[in-house]
Amino acid sequence: MVDIDVNNPSAAFLSTIDIHTLLPQQEPFVMIGRLTHYDESSVTTATDIAADNIFVDNGELCTAGMIENIAQTCAARIGYVNKYILKKGVQIGVIGAVRKLKVSAHPRVGDTIETTVDIIEELLGMTLAMATVTCKGEELVRTQIKLAVKEKEDE
Repeated sequence: MVDIDVNNPSAAFLSTIDIHTLLPQQEPFVMIGRLTHYDESSVTTATDIAADNIFVDNGELCTAGMIENIAQTCAARIGYVNKYILKKGVQIGVIGAVRKLKVSAHPRVGDTIETTVDIIEELLGMTLAMATVTCKGEELVRTQIKLAVKEKEDE
């Protein structure tokens, strides 16, 4: 068995992760496709925009869908840390604030977006981050997001 450096995972290792194992959300509300990069201060996901996505309107992913995609990219980072580094369960996150939102364009059905979240600060269950969503090298969204996380309650 090959040892994996979970603090600096390879793209090959990340490609084996089922994104559903990192998120509290499940279908049809999963807004990210796959984890493509993780390090201590940033995370990136790639997502194919499907016609049946609940945030697609007139063939485009709406702004609310891109914000949820950003929030779930943050959640995937927390899920990765919990599962692979801390060895604990999924946590529930809540968007606390979205600031400095700049939307330049919306991706269309069939496009693949790449979402990168760079952590600015983490303190007492709160995460402040800067996020960008790109498609075909073009920046679609840039925003600052604040999230709060708590332990998942037993069902």
